[in-house]
Amino acid sequence: MTNHNTSEISYDVPAKINLYLDITGQRADGYHLVNMLMQTISLYDRVTLSRCREADYMTCSVKGLEIDDSNLCMKALRRMKEHFHLTGNYHIHLEKKIPMAAGLAGGSADAAAVIRALETLEGIETKTRELEEIAVKLGADVPYCLTGGGMLCEGIGEILTPIQGIPRTHVLLMKPPVGVSTKEVYEAYDSCDNVDHPDTELLINKAMDGQMHSFAEHMKNVLEQVTAPKHPIINELEVALRKNGAYGSMMSGSGPTVFGLFDTEERCKVAYNHLSLQYPGFEIFMAHFTEATWN
Repeated sequence: MTNHNTSEISYDVPAKINLYLDITGQRADGYHLVNMLMQTISLYDRVTLSRCREADYMTCSVKGLEIDDSNLCMKALRRMKEHFHLTGNYHIHLEKKIPMAAGLAGGSADAAAVIRALETLEGIETKTRELEEIAVKLGADVPYCLTGGGMLCEGIGEILTPIQGIPRTHVLLMKPPVGVSTKEVYEAYDSCDNVDHPDTELLINKAMDGQMHSFAEHMKNVLEQVTAPKHPIINELEVALRKNGAYGSMMSGSGPTVFGLFDTEERCKVAYNHLSLQYPGFEIFMAHFTEATWN
């Protein structure tokens, strides 16, 4: 949903989950090479960008979120201004609904929204490829978040291939009250010896054929092999989701959020009601797969 006039523009920007996540290597500069199937879901932050007279600044609906130059939104704003020689000043306001540090790319999605909002607000004529080159310097998930939908992401996140055929699927997300550092997870992964890698070609073929039940039997997230032993609640939630009707469950990103896949909204809702009682204090959301974010 978009609302804009000459001096302000707002975007609802979706979270993502990884339907599988593999790491295929590491570059000399330390960046990890990935192979992952990403999917946007109907859980949204709202980002509003407006022109202002004073210096660039950011506000947020959630207290405690860093809103200085360390925030990914502010970094995206700075890179866009430098790249396109923009001299105006801007105010970013973030209505936060996507849980933070959850493996759902909320920060990356918000940064992508700033890039798209500036593109529209200032009438910048460019190609998505140019924006992706700006985005990848901000983080591996940001180029993907410029498009959304079902997407194969490779390289360091900048090689993107749309995947057609993934059916609209209902999702239940459960974020336990534990914090996970993406940086620490990747560092721990680097010291792993025996990694169980997913069969990515098989998974992509099953996704394109819409065979989600069969897909779910094979989906893997290699980072779970690092995060789950430190946080046993992750495996517990996966089991709980399957017991409550999910035909597949897995950790998203670097965690700690776990998602379950459901055939119908009704089954998803029954699981939501039951698990909300069973796990008070957890952040639990019903959602479904969405198409590409930007028209």
